[in-house]
Amino acid sequence: MSNTHAAPLLFELSKPGRRSSQLPRCDVPQIALDQLLPAEALADVPPPLPELAEPDIVRHFTNLSTMNMSVDTHFYPLGSCTMKYNPKRNERLASLPGWLDIHPYQPDPTIQGLLRLLYDLQADLAEISGLPEVTLQPAAGAHGELTALMVAAEYFRDLGQQRGKVLTPDTAHGTNPASARMAGFETLTVRSTATGCVDMDDLRSKLDDQTAVFMITNPNTLGLFDSQVQEIADLVHHQGGLIYLDGANMNAILGITRPGDFGADMMHFNPHKTFSGPHGGGGPGAGPICVTAELGPYLPVPIVKKQTEDTGADIFSLDYDRPKSIGRVRSFFGNVGVLIRAYCYIRTHGASGLLAVSQNAILNANYLLGRIKHFLAVPHGDRCMHEFVASAEALKHDKGLKQPAMDIAKRLIDLGFHPPTVYFPLTVHDALMIEPTETESKETLDAFAEALFHVTGESAEMLREAPHTTVISRPNEVLAARHPTLKWSPDA
Repeated sequence: MSNTHAAPLLFELSKPGRRSSQLPRCDVPQIALDQLLPAEALADVPPPLPELAEPDIVRHFTNLSTMNMSVDTHFYPLGSCTMKYNPKRNERLASLPGWLDIHPYQPDPTIQGLLRLLYDLQADLAEISGLPEVTLQPAAGAHGELTALMVAAEYFRDLGQQRGKVLTPDTAHGTNPASARMAGFETLTVRSTATGCVDMDDLRSKLDDQTAVFMITNPNTLGLFDSQVQEIADLVHHQGGLIYLDGANMNAILGITRPGDFGADMMHFNPHKTFSGPHGGGGPGAGPICVTAELGPYLPVPIVKKQTEDTGADIFSLDYDRPKSIGRVRSFFGNVGVLIRAYCYIRTHGASGLLAVSQNAILNANYLLGRIKHFLAVPHGDRCMHEFVASAEALKHDKGLKQPAMDIAKRLIDLGFHPPTVYFPLTVHDALMIEPTETESKETLDAFAEALFHVTGESAEMLREAPHTTVISRPNEVLAARHPTLKWSPDA
């Protein structure tokens, strides 16, 4: 549906006869479409595609892009999502012809350089996680979760055990119970205490010999490191279950601690959050998982392996001979372009650099927490890891706002800041989940804190109608989700 104040659609710009490309004359015999395709595959009339010149198309999309925020143009304090600036050098390196010109069906001897890079990346992730077996195949973090839970299910089947429960804390990412359900498990929620960490009594009451996996994000979505994690792991392991570490917040503990060392049996990485890679729009993505040696045989095929010949030369290959494997979980090997970016990031920083990444992420988050806690409540303490959760609940009473977190988020757009995550986790009322990441400067954090302070002091009328500077202010998001307009027509 068009909007008179918004940019016109390509269909509205269309003029009959305009073209943006000119194709050469056909140099092969021409065959009618009805001889190549069955009749039911052919439309009665050509689709009403817009007709435009190249400048029309370029200007249309360039102008649309200026209406968007991006990590390259704005500060994105999205808690949990870790929208940080990624070095452009990694984009350039991943675009070298030697990577771009490789075909996924090439035989192993012709792609030794790529296989060596992927093998080394497997080794790097194993070292960082403290878990020795790695697959790079999953397409995203949630896909990594699902893959790991499928590995766990196959592991228990192989042991002859039928375990049907997965436990998740109430602060878990929503993908945790969704992944467990898709892998065939029932999900039970474990409460948190007032401190924001796992309620050990509630865990003990729900943990038994039917528990397959306890999924924990540590640091959790409140930005707190649960120091009970070793005790949790011991309890779960005593019942024969496994610990899954949601690696969404690994950017807070790089070089500080390793999940495998505090009891995790499985975990996933989000390369775009912890290392480097584009983030947004659902992809492109990757979600490598790391597991213990006992779970290694069940990982998806193929795995990159190395064999050293008598001459001393290393030969790399894709290993499909894994009889206990759960099979392939995506086409080809995985999202190699994102994996190359992650490799470049890790090798650029090295061990000391990755430690500094986490230290700076923690420093930035605590600095911003210190500036904000004076005018917005932070229910879970004066210290955090890489992110923290503030509450705008007081503005309900002070200003009569029904949804103050959303109102603040919308108003920040007018001041040039992308909103933080709102209303998550659900354990904090009117939550504002803020993660500054390690890539932002003190000046940027100061400007954001001042903007947030300014917004909380504005009138209810100003906040309720924000944003005031965008083409569309407050779309009906529920209506858009339930009744989306998926196709254009001249009558729309």
